[in-house]
This record gives sequence, structure tokens and C-alpha cells, in this order.
Amino acid sequence: MSQDSSTNGEADLVISHDEIRERAYDLWDRNHRPEGYELEFWLMAERELTAERLTSQEVKAVQKS
Repeated sequence: MSQDSSTNGEADLVISHDEIRERAYDLWDRNHRPEGYELEFWLMAERELTAERLTSQEVKAVQKS
């Protein structure tokens, strides 16, 4: 029986706007709250969270094998 990929690994990669917002705020705060860099911090937060999720999935895959 085959499984739908959206209920498998891809679902683990979904990052909520709240998670991105919290990470972006943390990044912005740690960088002394510069004005005018909202988009840059949002995109940086997205990249970090995505990389963390992918790494987590790779670790799980290695542990299963």
C-alpha cells in the first residue's frame, strides 16, 4: 500500500507563519532591531527553519536505516 507524500515527509516541512514570525523577531532583536529589514529577517527565518526541518528529517532517515 503506497502512502501519500503529503501525509509523510512533506507535512513535516510545513512551517507556520507563527513559527516564522517568532524566529524573524528573534533574529531582528539579536541584530539590534534595525529598521527597514523586515523582509530580510522573514526570509532568513524561513531559510533557517527549513534547513532545521530538512536536517531533522535526514537524521530520522539515517536512524531508521
